Amino acid sequence: MKHLNIKIYGQVQGVFFRHSAREKARELKVSGFARNEPDGAVYIEVEGEEENLEAFLAWCRKGPPSASVEKVEHEWSDELKHFRGFEIK
Repeated sequence: MKHLNIKIYGQVQGVFFRHSAREKARELKVSGFARNEPDGAVYIEVEGEEENLEAFLAWCRKGPPSASVEKVEHEWSDELKHFRGFEIK
């Protein structure tokens, strides 16, 4: 199990990015949360098996069809927060 912090920049608010991220997280069996940031970005923390997190990160680089992702920053960690499910904040 790994922990991943992700920040997605571009046209990512108001385009169902967080809701689509929750669907993808459920599909990949990863848990965590997504929230909008004041700077217009979306911030996500997820935990799960490394290969599932890699697939989730790859999805974040594209996002849902209505999004326009310009940049994705991410940071891996071994420190788990033991999330249950995936929450939209």
